[in-house]
Amino acid sequence: MKKEVKKVVLAYSGGLDTSVILKWLQEEYKAEVITFTADLGQGEEVEPARQKALDNGIKPENIFILDVQEEFVKDYVFPMFRANAIYEGEYLLGTSIARPLIALKQIEIAKKMGADAVSHGATGKGNDQVRFELGYLGLNPDITVIAPWREWDLNSREKLLSYAREHGIDIDAKHLDAEGKPTVSPYSMDANLLHISYEGLHLENPMNEPEESMWLWSVSPENAPDEKEYISIEYKNGDPISINGESMSPATILRTLNEYGNKHGIGRIDIVENRFVGMKARGCYETPGGTIMLKAHRAIESICLDREEAHMKDGMIAKYAELIYNGFWFSPEREMMQAAIDITQKYVQGSVKLKLYKGNVEVVGRESDMSLYSEEHSTFEEDEVYNQKDAEGFIRLNALRRIIAGKKRGVK
Repeated sequence: MKKEVKKVVLAYSGGLDTSVILKWLQEEYKAEVITFTADLGQGEEVEPARQKALDNGIKPENIFILDVQEEFVKDYVFPMFRANAIYEGEYLLGTSIARPLIALKQIEIAKKMGADAVSHGATGKGNDQVRFELGYLGLNPDITVIAPWREWDLNSREKLLSYAREHGIDIDAKHLDAEGKPTVSPYSMDANLLHISYEGLHLENPMNEPEESMWLWSVSPENAPDEKEYISIEYKNGDPISINGESMSPATILRTLNEYGNKHGIGRIDIVENRFVGMKARGCYETPGGTIMLKAHRAIESICLDREEAHMKDGMIAKYAELIYNGFWFSPEREMMQAAIDITQKYVQGSVKLKLYKGNVEVVGRESDMSLYSEEHSTFEEDEVYNQKDAEGFIRLNALRRIIAGKKRGVK
């Protein structure tokens, strides 16, 4: 039995799925629908979503289109990169980190408009349903959540297209073949300023090599320029603040790094990951700017962080990344870890020089006025600051427990 709702805020892209959801909410719940479209730098115009919402009977005052690119990078991407977060050793969490911001905006709009429900277009098999709903309920425990994919029987692209035609929903040309008949998109894709992802059909067999035509954000490393390119990134408090000496806003920095990465074929990965809901999934991702940024951040940390501080922080990465992947951005444990991580970034400042070449990012230089690297102590030449004889006592003290145990138990 459906719960009665009066107003529902829908995360709306204007694409096929959410256009069908919009109409379905109107029909099944008899609810007033409010649409929210987030401009996260996905590379497509978001303004057409306004006209599509109007065409589906949405009142102008119930249509929200917000440019949240700067907020996305400053308050979500940058904090995540301070942690060097990476899921299962490869995934830079491009989709995962966008979901809490969308959930936050939906809840804010619901409060402003007096809505009693929110809705999303995530399927019942994926991670996004968890990410959205943990966000919703953490921000407003009393909100009603409507997840159409868990309720309806429109469980294929063909059924969605048929529903759209039956209900007079405009179908984009990309969903039709040369004869005007519904067709199936080869991939399920998600994009924002940090990355673009590809899943489904051809990729569902983990032995199938991705088609070169699939990749939209980068040239192949083989076709990248034959000339290497050098760039420098300046950091303050663990965040990048300029590229090649030019100060930029957070979103502009990521956008610029994407351009460099696209040009040089940087940031492609093909992985099989463990979803929170239980199954494994094969996905391909392009994260050009993020790949460069991760390499640069680790480089500046290498000279600015104390050894034990750095090692303890590294020990947190897997858990921190798992929290974001599973949808716990607004959880007390993530906030606790973030506070600890951010303290480590107080003196992470300086410049990193990188070489970009055919899919590779190489760190070739790093400097900081807060550097803990001492050439005097590290040199292989003669110095006056380090007595090499001190190492003998250091070694014997660290070996003492093993010496005692060896005498009692014998050497193994």
